[in-house]
Amino acid sequence: MAEETRKMAFICSKGNLDMAYPALVMGWAALGNGIDVTIFFTFWGLDLINKARVDHLEIPPIANTSMKMNMMGIPGYIGIPQFMGIIPGMTPFATKLMKEKMKALGVPPVREYLQMLVDAGAKLYACKMSVDMMGLKKE
Repeated sequence: MAEETRKMAFICSKGNLDMAYPALVMGWAALGNGIDVTIFFTFWGLDLINKARVDHLEIPPIANTSMKMNMMGIPGYIGIPQFMGIIPGMTPFATKLMKEKMKALGVPPVREYLQMLVDAGAKLYACKMSVDMMGLKKE
């Protein structure tokens, strides 16, 4: 009896930096285990494959109740109080800290991760409805 190829699909619907990596990391692991991978991008997840946005993904601290300062490289185990997220500059600050932490760990940036996935055989699809709604072009 022939063994069927296992398949896995991921849906990226958010354009935040912290929401980009789960599909990329799991997709890479799946490919490494011989599993066919498909990633579908819809709504704000299109930012991950939008040339103008992919290198500018951010991690907003507001409404991110699990964001802990020690995870961001600041000693101690305290959460960022939610009201601080509205202070101008907090999103760029949190994004900078997270990108520095990932770089120190050798985590590829989103653009590079996507290229690695495509080169390894992953299939990427954009939601036609979301593309049309946002006035995007294939280029």
